[in-house]
Amino acid sequence: VLDRVGGGDGFASGLFYGMLSGESPEECVKLGWAHGALLTTFPGDTTMATIKEVEAVAAGGSARVQR
Repeated sequence: VLDRVGGGDGFASGLFYGMLSGESPEECVKLGWAHGALLTTFPGDTTMATIKEVEAVAAGGSARVQR
């Protein structure tokens, strides 16, 4: 964890992205969790994670930084 500020907001935005994309409730929560976790790897409360990175973590991939 580089900076934990914004992790909750990151969860919410991933969750809402899943809802607006028509994903199942379980997938929405996974996307929220994944985005919240990835957001803490960036400084500040602004994400630089791509949707591909979020989807990979939500699918069970590693949350380790792969940049």
